[in-house]
Amino acid sequence: MAPSNEPTSNGDAINWETEEMYAKMDWDKLGYDVIPTDYMYIMKSNEDGTFSNGALVPFGTIQISPHSSVLNYGQGLFEGMKASRRQDGEVQIFRPEENALRMQMGAERLLMVSPSVEQYVDAVKQVVRANKRWVPPHGKGILYVRPLLFGSGSVMGVAPAPQCTFLIYTNPASNGYKGRTAALNLLIDDKLPRAFPGGTGGIKNISNYSPVFQVVKEAKAKGFSDVLFLDAAEHKYVEEVSTCNAFIVKGKVISTAPTLGTILPGITRKSIIQLAGDLGYQVKERKISVKELLKADEVFCTGTAVGISEVGSVTYKNKRVEFKTGADTVTQKLYDLITGIQNGLMEDKKGWVVKID
Repeated sequence: MAPSNEPTSNGDAINWETEEMYAKMDWDKLGYDVIPTDYMYIMKSNEDGTFSNGALVPFGTIQISPHSSVLNYGQGLFEGMKASRRQDGEVQIFRPEENALRMQMGAERLLMVSPSVEQYVDAVKQVVRANKRWVPPHGKGILYVRPLLFGSGSVMGVAPAPQCTFLIYTNPASNGYKGRTAALNLLIDDKLPRAFPGGTGGIKNISNYSPVFQVVKEAKAKGFSDVLFLDAAEHKYVEEVSTCNAFIVKGKVISTAPTLGTILPGITRKSIIQLAGDLGYQVKERKISVKELLKADEVFCTGTAVGISEVGSVTYKNKRVEFKTGADTVTQKLYDLITGIQNGLMEDKKGWVVKID
């Protein structure tokens, strides 16, 4: 049940002294399912192309015109973030300003107005605070935060929407992406690229994801965890998995594909590059051939949903190659470091976490 008092735009009307600390659910059985929470945040752009007067509203359906640009032409972006509960009960989010900047970059590409970094971060804090009882106990999972920006205004011809809507909802989820706890087993697809030069692979465009539904479904039916896509031009360089960036480890060198328009500039990716450098590893953003990938010591993936996930094997043209996994790996070191910061188990020396007061 939602709190009885109606929230205001800054969330101050919610009385947490009378609110249950946790929603009533079995946190040990938390998976990666649709679980509506109490509130969402909505803000619409003004005629002058700015955003203002956003507000928390009870979670529910929204009205949208059949003429809207998002429904007709796919003019929309989304972000993914996590809110985690520390051992002391406090709740924190990870690098929200980076998500705000990435949304602005995508909005510029799709000709949409976007919230300022300050508006974005404030809105995220409001909606997490309002749904605080849905943040799982420490170690039981996370509250997934989904900001959306889409063309809600009506159009008839192929053109950007005259009005955009910024919306954020939340959903509790387990620590393991879709219940996954084992190492990933990836299938390399050398026929269908995920993104093309000059396209929208470098932004978090809503239309980037449905084109790979079929190939990922077919791979999972064969027992694979996901698909690793190659470049569209030569079909021989590693790009990324359907929902996450990919890295390889060879000795003291960690490599990942460069963000040249077909690779999503992941926030976790960026953080891992910085943390790996701090640990003394040489990090290179460069083209990685399939041949080089198959000779790597370790392979791992990064993303908000997957966190940092080790890859146990990659299959290419019916050839399966296995990689080192487990406790004594570079992947595990990086996993412990970034999750320790995100969950409040390690000191945040970089100013990456924002606490929800």
